[in-house]
Amino acid sequence: MYAASLLARYMHGPSNKHYGTAKRVLRYVKGTLDYGLMYEKGKKAVLMGYCDSDWGGSIEDSKSTSGYAFSFGSGVFSWASVKQNCVALSTAEAEYVSASEATTQAIWLRFVLEDFVNYKQMLLL
Repeated sequence: MYAASLLARYMHGPSNKHYGTAKRVLRYVKGTLDYGLMYEKGKKAVLMGYCDSDWGGSIEDSKSTSGYAFSFGSGVFSWASVKQNCVALSTAEAEYVSASEATTQAIWLRFVLEDFVNYKQMLLL
């Protein structure tokens, strides 16, 4: 997820280094085709979210990258890795932006789960 997001930043002017990196990502994908998500029937289903960010990780514009992942039961089903729209002035600000994006997604996911499976538990982020 992060590798694809990072490579997408250079689509307008890729270099040989980016081509080599893309080949490495594809080799990784080819080697992990048998991997998958396993959802176990009967396991208690709790919506759980995790988020994180770097601080000023982009060399070009000093913007940070945020990421989050949500699991329900025994497998991850929603995730993202995106470059932040603002330049964070501290690690705390970068983490706050990441937590804000993850919370927005968590609220939406809870509404969806309430509609589909009558899910009424507290969110854990």
